[in-house]
Amino acid sequence: MNGTKEFLRTPDEYFRNLKDYPFSPHYTTVDGLRMHYVDEGKAGAMPVLMLHGEPTWSYLYRKIIPHIVSAGFRAIAPDLIGFGKSDKPVRREDYTYQSHVEWIKEFITVLDLKGINLVCHDWGGLIGLRVAGEEPSLFNSITACNTFLPTGDIPPGNAFLRWRDFSQNTEEFSVSDIVRRGCHNDPPADVLAAYDAPFPDDRYKAGARQFPVIVPISPDDPASRPNRKAWETLFKWDKPFLTAFSDSDPITKGGDLFFQQAVPGTAGQPHTTILKAAHFLQEDNPGDLAAAIVKFLKGIGEKR
Repeated sequence: MNGTKEFLRTPDEYFRNLKDYPFSPHYTTVDGLRMHYVDEGKAGAMPVLMLHGEPTWSYLYRKIIPHIVSAGFRAIAPDLIGFGKSDKPVRREDYTYQSHVEWIKEFITVLDLKGINLVCHDWGGLIGLRVAGEEPSLFNSITACNTFLPTGDIPPGNAFLRWRDFSQNTEEFSVSDIVRRGCHNDPPADVLAAYDAPFPDDRYKAGARQFPVIVPISPDDPASRPNRKAWETLFKWDKPFLTAFSDSDPITKGGDLFFQQAVPGTAGQPHTTILKAAHFLQEDNPGDLAAAIVKFLKGIGEKR
């Protein structure tokens, strides 16, 4: 980690007039890089930290955020480094599993977040669950959506291996097409354009290209040991833990049942399967997902 990375910054003009994204931008600095985040709701309210994954950005949560705020919570949705309005290092080697974990840890420290209610999807879970496993005192609850915390001890499924191969070998890494293929129903053209917005050309896509190859798929991966250590915490996690997985995601299918069997805090929670939704359930069925999250968070408050 250092502050001397060469990076690109997507010009603001690419983010003008985005559909359903009226949020004011906020910025902070992590590791010498500018990180953008959405911060809506009262500053003193319980924080809900929403972490996106590959190859999206905080735009993914645009229809979830208003529900979180209306329920009385503070909604915080950062753009991971390399995505959205955040800076994008140009060297793929600058994107490691550990660097993403450290960037989010620094983000949490800079914003002085405590009592965090984590909502994580895809790589947002690979990062967020690791951070929660290493810093459990900072977290109040976890909602896992189509995600996991891999150690490489269980072989990845063929669906992931096909995606990994495609991501490295396709000549054109079309972000909007990846999102479209990961949805049950095709999003409108203006929504797809919003997912392309952070990436004016391929030079901006180093982080998106790198994500698939740093998922631990063998036991000796550099991230395997720290992920196993994080699992030691999750195996004893007795704070509220919700699963909200979709019914049609071939990559993360079954992950919800694993969490429910392995994490004590899942017991008695209102787990839900989001219907008619593929990998990007925030696009396919945002209403049901938002309702599930709000019900869970309000239930936590009522039990206090």
